[in-house]
This record gives sequence, structure tokens and C-alpha cells, in this order.
Amino acid sequence: MLTGSTNASLDQLRDTLRPGQREIALWTSGALAVSAVPGAGKSTGMAVAAAIAIAQQQLHARRQLVVVTFTRSAAANLKTKIRANLKALGLPPGGFVVQTLHGLAWSIARAHPALSGLNPDNVLVTPNQNHRLLRTCVEQWISANARHYQTLLEGRQFDGEETERLRRQSVLRTEVLPALATTVIHEAKSSGLLPGDLRSQSNDIDDPYSVLTIAAGLYEFYQTQLRFRNLIDYDEMILAALRVLDDPQVRQSWQQQVFAVFEDEAQDSSPLQTRLLEILAADPADPTSYDRINLVRVGDPNQAINSTFTPADPIFFREFCEACRTQNRLATMTQAGRSSRPIIEAANFVLQWVNQSNLAGTEQPFRVQTIRPVASNDPQPNANPVPEGQGLELYTPEDVYQTVEHIGQRVLQLLKQHPDGRAAVLVRTNDQGRFVAKELYRWYGDTLPVYEVGQRDRQSHVPAEMLTLLQFLDRPHSPDYLKAALTVLVTRKRIPTQDLNALVSFPEQFLYPGPLDPVQPEAVVEARRYCNSLLNARLQLPPAQLIPFLALTLDYEQTELATADKLTERLAQQTENNALSAILGILSEIVASEQFEPVDADDTEERYTRPGQLTVITMHKAKGLDWDYVFIPFLHEQTIPGSQWVPPQAQFLGDFTLAEVARAQIRASLHSQFPLPSLASAWERAKNLKTAEEFRLLYVAMTRAKRLLWLSAARKAPFTWNKPENLQDREPCPVLPALMERFPTSVMT
Repeated sequence: MLTGSTNASLDQLRDTLRPGQREIALWTSGALAVSAVPGAGKSTGMAVAAAIAIAQQQLHARRQLVVVTFTRSAAANLKTKIRANLKALGLPPGGFVVQTLHGLAWSIARAHPALSGLNPDNVLVTPNQNHRLLRTCVEQWISANARHYQTLLEGRQFDGEETERLRRQSVLRTEVLPALATTVIHEAKSSGLLPGDLRSQSNDIDDPYSVLTIAAGLYEFYQTQLRFRNLIDYDEMILAALRVLDDPQVRQSWQQQVFAVFEDEAQDSSPLQTRLLEILAADPADPTSYDRINLVRVGDPNQAINSTFTPADPIFFREFCEACRTQNRLATMTQAGRSSRPIIEAANFVLQWVNQSNLAGTEQPFRVQTIRPVASNDPQPNANPVPEGQGLELYTPEDVYQTVEHIGQRVLQLLKQHPDGRAAVLVRTNDQGRFVAKELYRWYGDTLPVYEVGQRDRQSHVPAEMLTLLQFLDRPHSPDYLKAALTVLVTRKRIPTQDLNALVSFPEQFLYPGPLDPVQPEAVVEARRYCNSLLNARLQLPPAQLIPFLALTLDYEQTELATADKLTERLAQQTENNALSAILGILSEIVASEQFEPVDADDTEERYTRPGQLTVITMHKAKGLDWDYVFIPFLHEQTIPGSQWVPPQAQFLGDFTLAEVARAQIRASLHSQFPLPSLASAWERAKNLKTAEEFRLLYVAMTRAKRLLWLSAARKAPFTWNKPENLQDREPCPVLPALMERFPTSVMT
């Protein structure tokens, strides 16, 4: 029984919450969906609700509240808040656990290896399109499906010419099929689909390429490779946990340990992840009743910004909200104290305008949900701060160079007035971030403290880049290794961007042209010069010194160089000799296991929001953060909403990409949208999904601002940010002219 003083403390804790947050704190049992707007204080409300539930239910180590969220940093933040609330109640910091979804799944799977099929020796892998695991699967599929591969090779308008055949082979083996495998394996596994399911669905689609059949084959080879190499991926963790919970006795044991499950960022969960939480939160006696399942899911479908590269889809959380609404178990958190009123008005306008514009076709990007300022007597400090100037500033500079100059001037002015102010430039891509940081330094040098997040985070790629270049040095005539090395050089701005497939079709001719070979463009000559210099270093330097040389060649910054030195020491410790083959073997294991910690790999997000600093960060990375002053430049139509892009080298297959077609077909099947779309229809659906998500991404970026939101679209911008000096006339993002018309006093000159 709770004492009178404890009850009084609980009431005091509830009184710190605003409407919406209190809905969670008043929860006692059953399912509850909470749809929250940006800045509503989801984590604050959840942390208070968690502490109250722990106190009221007298939870302990054998009967716990399980709190799950999307990232490790968010989990750490929630854990700190819950402990602080328990301390305020005079209670010990126990009775709960905070984990990421995958961390929770791994703890279940690891506790029952016989049921999960996993063991502690399994190595976690997060394969991307360039991972050697997927490359192996592609080669195995090609060997086993010669006729199907030939159909892809012929594509359309194939005249049989040998050079074109070799070029298409390179594109299929290094780009198209790895991208298809990356997308489909993740989509299918996280949705509980097996290769046989994909084949069955493929039979009902009018598709000359049978994309889902190809995907099923790649999926099968991938699963075989995982077992053969003793690897697991993140989706395998969820599946393994579900296999464990299929056992009635084990399931009941876990359910008896879990009083309830609180989920943050619920809009980012996949179907299988949601299924895992529902099982844990269910009452063993009646697992299907919403009255008997202790599950609180908090999220904002309007902040779903990961669905174009993860299986997360906001429709699943929307469906959960609708199911709870019919049971009178839907709460909304619409009052938000983060931003000043002009910023709130701009964000609300964008939400309404985009939904009415039909720019996303059949997709409705946003759930109709208006952000409202908090009440004048709000219990939380600094809510809806006073705007800086007008709070909203809209610009159309002459070009992107003038854009960065204006940003620098405005930031210096703001930080002079408010030395402890926090400012950020939010960009769509890392290329844009590099451009902003470089230009700010050119204009203002060290007078403006700039922290470019992309540059700091790129140090984690050091082992993979070293492996790629060393593999090329070991086998320079391999088209795959040559292309991978050239890709690194392009990414690092060492050589100009160009069609790499044309270069790697004949490696010997590219590296060592004869006197009768045609004269090549300067970009090709420069790429050859770089490759030859690397090969000369291979001959002149001992293998142990190659990594420091390559790090300098790639123009690594200080932290990356330190990471490269640490990697060199690690290799020296693990290799008995300095042979390149031995170094490659150890380095391959390091990259595959992804267990190498870079130097200064501080994972906290505090460094992104330091006072007196201008942070340059992508819109995706900015999710969950906020700053006093937010600058969003380069709002052009080609970027937001942009368009689904078919690489020119892959257009021989058609005006679509196999990966996005497969993704759209799988998602249609998950939502029971039969018959499944054809190639053309699936591609159109993929374009609409991308458009909807890009507008949600802009909405998320806008709502990071507290006191000033600065938006711009220069009249001239580069066609590609790999060559920012090549400026062309560019149309603004459709949202910007609409904002200028709606808020004319915010248009600046």
C-alpha cells in the first residue's frame, strides 16, 4: 500500500505535466495509443508515467516495466529521467528497464539459445549494398540463374555489342542486384515474409523481370550465408526472440516478468517489432484483448522519416491509433512548448498545405494534427519562447554561395547578442553539409565555431575504406575491387565524379593504356593517375605502412588519422607477419564484425547542441534535437520533394529501379492491397511514398527551431553537390512560395 506522503508526491509529479502528458501519467492498464506533435514532451510525459506506474504497482526486479525506444541515446536519456523521477518520489532506481527494440530482442534470444537458434558467438552484421556478404549472394544467384540473369542483361535496346554487355554486367553485379538484395531482405525479414512468400506473390504480378522472384533467390542465398558464417543481422534478432516466445511456457514466464511495455517513437516500428511488444505486454490468460494488454505506444506519424530506407511505415502506428480510438483508448498530445508561435504557425501551415496539394498522389503525407501553444500557466519552464525577430525568415538569395554568406552573418549577429545561444544549419545531404562548412570557413575562418557532424561521423568508415583500397592493391585487375576503390576516391573528392562502370569494364586498358587506345577525358586521366600512384606505393612501401599512406592520400582529418593509426596498431597485434594477405584477412574480419571503435567515438548528442556553436547536421540526424536558431537552406524542388532517380547507367532495364519496385510491391502485400502493382504502378507508388516522406522530413526539420526558423532557396544551385561550382537555375521547393504568400511579412530581402 502507498502511504499518504507517497500519494501526495505522485500528485505533485503529475502536476508538472501539461494536458496530453497527463494522459499517459493517468494510465493504469490496457492498451493506450498516444499521438503527439513535435515538441510536446513525449519523453518527459513517458518518464513521469513510468515512475508513477513503478510506484503504484510496486514493481521490482522480477516484475518490471519495460520501456523501449529507437536509439541508444534516446534510451539513455529516458533512463536518466525515470531515475530522477523515482528519486523525487523517494524510491530506489529499480523496477524498470530501458532498451532499444533490438537490445530487448537480443536479451530474449540470448537467454534461450536452444529456442532462438542463436548463440553468444554469433557476430552482428549490418550489410549494406557494398558489403561482401551481399556481393557473394549476388554471384551465387547469377551462377544459379543464368537464363534469368540473361533477361536482365538484355533489358531493352541491347544490340549485343561486347563493350555494352560488359558495362551492363558491371552495373547489375555491383549496383542493381546488391541494391535489390539490401532493400528486399530487410523489408521481407522485418515483415515476417519468407522467400516462398515472395515467389508466390510474384506469380500474380505482370512483370517481365519477375522482380520478387529474383529477390526471393537473393534472400535465400543471404540466409544461407548468414548460417554458414555464423552471422546475424538486426532483423534476425527480432525473429529469434519471436521463436523463443512461440514456446508457451517460456512466453508465459516472460509475460509474468513484464508488467507493461511503454514504447517511444512508435511510428518507427516494423510489424514484427510491434508483434514482439504485443506478446510481452499481453495477459497470458487473454492475449488478444486490448483491455488486458498493458501496452502504451507513443509516437507521431508525422515524424516518420525512415520508411524509404527502413521497413518502418507510419501506416502501422496509424492503424494502432485507430484501433485504440474505437476502444476510447487514444490520447493526443497537441500542446507543444518547444517553439515560438510563428514557428508553430509555419509548421501547421505546411502540414495542411501539403495534404491539400496532392503532390504525393494517393499518399496523404500527414495525419491531421495541429500543434497548439501551451497554456499561459504551463507548469514547465521556458515554454513557447519569445521569437527572435519575427521568428520566421524566408529568403531567396542569388546563389548557394550567397546563401552561406548570409547564414554566417546572421549567426554571428545572433551569437554576439546571445553568446549562449544554440544554432544549427540543417541540410538534406552530407554533401551539402560539407559545402556549408567549407564556405563558412572561407568566409569567417575561426571567428565562427562550426561543428560539421558529417565530417566527425565519417571516421567510422575508416576500416571499410582501408579494406577497399587494400583489396584493390592486392588485385588491381578485378573490376569489382577497381570500382570499389574508385568509388571511395570519388566520395572523398580525390577524383572527379564520372561513369565508373565504363572505366572498369577493361581494367588493364584503363590502368595501362596503349599507344593505339583513344585519348581519354581529363577526368579519366586523373582517376588513372591516382590509381597508379596507389599501385606504386604498394611496390615501394612495406604492407604495414600502407594504411597511414592511404589515410593521408584520402585527406583524412585529424580524428580520422588517429583512427587509422589505431587500426594499424590493431592489425600489427593480430598478424604474425606483415604480408598483405594476412592484413586483408584480419581487416575483413574487423569490417564484417563492425566491432572496431573509432577514436573519440563519443555517442552522446550533447556535442550537437553546445552553446555558442553552429552545428551543421542533416535533417535525419537532427530528429530528436532542437536549437534556438535553425537555418534550412537549399530548399529546391530537386531536393524536396525531389524525384525517384534512375541512375543513367541502369536505365537499360527501364525507367525504374528494381529495388524500389520490389519495396512498393512488398508494402502493398502487407497492407492487403491486391492485386499487387505492376512494374509501372509500383514505381509510381514508390515515387509517391518518397514525396510524402520528404515533406515529413521538412516538417521535422522546421520543428527543431525554438526562436528562429530561417528558410531559403537560392535562385541558382548546382545540379549535383559533387560539383557545387556548376550553378544552374533552380525552382524552389513548392512549400517555400506557399509560405511566402501566407506569411508576407517574413519575406526578407
